[in-house]
Amino acid sequence: MSEQLKVPTMAECMAEGKQPEILFWVGSAGSYDDRAKKITKAFVKILNKANVDFAVLGTEESNTGDLAKRAGNEFLFQMQAMMNIEVLNAYEVKRIVTCDPHSYNCIKNEYPSLGGNYDIVHHTQFIKELMSSGRLTVEGNTYKGKRITFHDPCYLGRANSEYDAPRDVLRKTNANLVEMKRHKSTALCCGAGGAQMFKEPEKGDMDVNILRTQDALDTQPDIIATGCPYCNTMMSDGVKFKEKESEISVLDIAELIANS
Repeated sequence: MSEQLKVPTMAECMAEGKQPEILFWVGSAGSYDDRAKKITKAFVKILNKANVDFAVLGTEESNTGDLAKRAGNEFLFQMQAMMNIEVLNAYEVKRIVTCDPHSYNCIKNEYPSLGGNYDIVHHTQFIKELMSSGRLTVEGNTYKGKRITFHDPCYLGRANSEYDAPRDVLRKTNANLVEMKRHKSTALCCGAGGAQMFKEPEKGDMDVNILRTQDALDTQPDIIATGCPYCNTMMSDGVKFKEKESEISVLDIAELIANS
């Protein structure tokens, strides 16, 4: 049906005595959520296309513990983190790429104090790198003239000050990039961060994701681009709530690039 995706595991690489260039940290959403799995596949397609020597942990990967920490369970977080760090260090992992800003932030800022020191990059940063070094070129004009607005994930943008990589990558699609009023450092959260994804919204006039979707709709986009599986869910729900799903698609940057 579709082209065969090559996804080697670290265990397989070790058995062959090879150390891959990067470890792809899939994350819980990318592993289990049906919508997020499409983002994972799109990114793997990009890695294969650019001939990147990568591996995943597979069944040895466990939740980073980020959600437990945000929800206040420090003990569970440390247990999860230590387990992952042990596995990563045993494989002598140096460089990690992930599509999940929550995993990115957690491994980058909270793992070092527990003995996990890695060079971790977000997938939009890595795709930008592949493009800059000429390993990946966007062909065709799938999105030429389309209006795309990018929603900044909190854990990539405000928490780690990365605003340029996703936009630089989107510009390569020849689309028309339109900014929401609240963007970059003033961007509004999609409503999923800090473990809010897993609880009902609190009382108020409007759900945060509906408010954020309205910000996006004000730019009259054809596509709302995201860089986080949680944002993707929240914005997709918002678009459905506004009954616009027939005219506006919500796509991760990896999917936009894989399609072009």
